[in-house]
Amino acid sequence: MRRRVRQEANTDIDISPLIDMVFILLIFFMVSTTFVKDMKVDIERPGAASAGRASSKSLRINIDSSSNIYLDGKPVRAWMVQSRVREFIESSGTKSVLVVTDRRVAAERLVEVVDQCRLAGATSVGVATNKEAG
Repeated sequence: MRRRVRQEANTDIDISPLIDMVFILLIFFMVSTTFVKDMKVDIERPGAASAGRASSKSLRINIDSSSNIYLDGKPVRAWMVQSRVREFIESSGTKSVLVVTDRRVAAERLVEVVDQCRLAGATSVGVATNKEAG
């Protein structure tokens, strides 16, 4: 009688396909996510019952509570807004602008910025608000 030597089966689990799949999913979600370009300015938006979503391709102009104007994160003067918006429209072809303003900003300053955007050729100028319940 001979004794049979049992060969042990390979019990290692190959996790390299799992790691590859995780990286593929990570890249997919990173590419498919839209990133919002909000400045790090402390802004309290005014409320509106008729608020809707704005296009993510629109140019964002921020006005903080001290009435300072920021375009693409850079401070600009009110008289520079028209030329900068015109440059954006010519380079991107998008004619929509979104003004993100603090609720304490004077209406005169907001109207001045919206007017400069329209004079630059923007056809759709919106003001960012918080949607109110009701």
